[in-house]
Amino acid sequence: MNPLASLKHLADAGLREALYERIVTPELEELFARMPKPVGSFGYDAWGYNENSAKLAMGVIKWLYEHYFRVVAHGLEHVPPNGRLLVIPNHSGQLPMDGVLIGYALATNPHGPRAARAMIERFFPTVPWLGNWLNSVGAVIGDPLNCTKMLEQDEVIIVFPEGIRGSGKLYRQRYQLQRFGNGFMHLALQHKAPIVPVGVVGCEETMPSLANIAPLAKLLGIPYVPVAPPLPLPARVYLNFGEPMMFDGNAESEDEVTAKVEQVKEKIRELIDRGLKERTQIY
Repeated sequence: MNPLASLKHLADAGLREALYERIVTPELEELFARMPKPVGSFGYDAWGYNENSAKLAMGVIKWLYEHYFRVVAHGLEHVPPNGRLLVIPNHSGQLPMDGVLIGYALATNPHGPRAARAMIERFFPTVPWLGNWLNSVGAVIGDPLNCTKMLEQDEVIIVFPEGIRGSGKLYRQRYQLQRFGNGFMHLALQHKAPIVPVGVVGCEETMPSLANIAPLAKLLGIPYVPVAPPLPLPARVYLNFGEPMMFDGNAESEDEVTAKVEQVKEKIRELIDRGLKERTQIY
């Protein structure tokens, strides 16, 4: 490496270190120290999660959470401070801001911080660099095998059973729950994992979509191309965490699994209604 390149490398390293120290506060360092999240000697786990990347992301999200979306979270005392757990929210807003905000709420929970893993759609890793970055901050492709291994390690996992049916719905469908997949309930039954339902209010208004340009989405190989604001709007977000739900035993049929899923869906609907009654203004 020539001298000029060496100086540039040192300058870049110094800039990164200064940025890290500015964004990652002592309070965040203390939270991460309390999280039950074992990583290897290099700071990574088997799925690519990296503590330093997660701390930087949390430092940035802190401003969005507290000042841009002005999130109000209720019921965090219902989240167990350790042990396997499935967090099941409604999904909306075109971009996965709901998962980001729920993850921050769990990580800063005064009753016990948790480093949550969010299940993401398979198209995200196809975007250059995005997949690796999402892995580094805790996101993982929503595959049953990934979920199984994480639950066996007593992780907390955020799963959106509506999938893109929820995130990509139009504004006229706001707060109308879409069909839930049954996969999370199979995991809960197989691994005796409690479920904490979450009602999210506000993300519907962050990127209200008037239409979906389906032909363009198909051409680009992505789930949808919404006619929506180019950036999220500063809607006030309310997160209501419900009491843990336990489902014992094995379901004899898929109809029985679906019936259990409907119980969770109904609880989420109640939590959404609570948030809608709570908010006094959208923005």
